Amino acid sequence: MTQTLALTLGAGWASGINLYATILLLGLLGATGTVDLPPGLDLLMDPLVLLAAGFMYLVEFVTDKVPGVDTAWDSLHTFVRIPAGAMLAAGAAGDLGTGAHLAAAIMGGGLAATSHFAKAGSRVLINTSPEPFTNWAASFGEDVGVVGGLLLAVSHPLVFLILLAVFLVLLIWLAPKIWRGIGRLFRFLGRAFGGRGGRDPGTSDVGGGPPSG
Repeated sequence: MTQTLALTLGAGWASGINLYATILLLGLLGATGTVDLPPGLDLLMDPLVLLAAGFMYLVEFVTDKVPGVDTAWDSLHTFVRIPAGAMLAAGAAGDLGTGAHLAAAIMGGGLAATSHFAKAGSRVLINTSPEPFTNWAASFGEDVGVVGGLLLAVSHPLVFLILLAVFLVLLIWLAPKIWRGIGRLFRFLGRAFGGRGGRDPGTSDVGGGPPSG
């Protein structure tokens, strides 16, 4: 039961960060016999699924390391990672019944949304740096985290669940800071590119002439 829970939550969490790496890794683990995947995830071992996931992972590997492009990619994948995370989590629930599948989908989708918005929000702030190295470091760190987290979920599920709880606690602490940082960034962009650009602060809006007095 602990392993099923870890795989269910791990699939949802990892999907929100890098969906294609999640599908590729789980499929390879199942195809090589390293892990006995639940029946609901057998489809991931199909060669066509592995090829598609591998190709899309290579595309994401490149786009995820280009400042600005990664944010556009994350925005589009809001509509992909979250439902896919829910589906993978439901498949990881195995033969526990319809109620368990629905509960797994709810938790997996919620975790996918949480990790996705944490990644996307932090990337918006990282992209304010003029150099690309922090962006590359974040991208490589996310890839390593997804692979390491999933391997931990299937080999040491209890350790993974503890670390996942720590991640959620840290995210609760960081989320307001990320949100405030994004708000400041958009306010700055609004002032820079808004309608005030060319107006002389000494002119009046009424009558078109300079202020009297």
